[in-house]
Amino acid sequence: MINDYFDAEDLAQETFLSVYKHLPTFDREYEKAWLCRIATNKCLDYMRRNENKAIPLEEDYFLIQRDKEPLPEENILAMEAKNQLLGCCSNLKPPYQEIAMDYFYRELSVGDIAEKSGKNLKTVQTQIYRARAMLQKKYKKGAEK
Repeated sequence: MINDYFDAEDLAQETFLSVYKHLPTFDREYEKAWLCRIATNKCLDYMRRNENKAIPLEEDYFLIQRDKEPLPEENILAMEAKNQLLGCCSNLKPPYQEIAMDYFYRELSVGDIAEKSGKNLKTVQTQIYRARAMLQKKYKKGAEK
């Protein structure tokens, strides 16, 4: 569990000290399970204590850096998906076209769309729901081709 020989030795010693200390309260059933549970708990406690003290390895550093900025391929795929969404939204009939553009493409909130268009909030929510269903049909047709 620990992946460090010397820390594992220390935890084994702590486990047996704990077993020795609590031996009078042990009911003498399931010795192996009792011993394994104590050892597991010692390991889990150790990992929680040392979670913040861990020094990142070189591989971890590059994985963390990769999470911060997307790869060029990911940017291209995101742009392609955004363009496909734009095309599908443009093919909807009014008023769903504008609602879909604002909500799905421009990523405006429902409140902002209602304020911008002067429509009731519930009306905008209903139109978004219907536009989503229409877009799903368009995407399914595109996937079948």
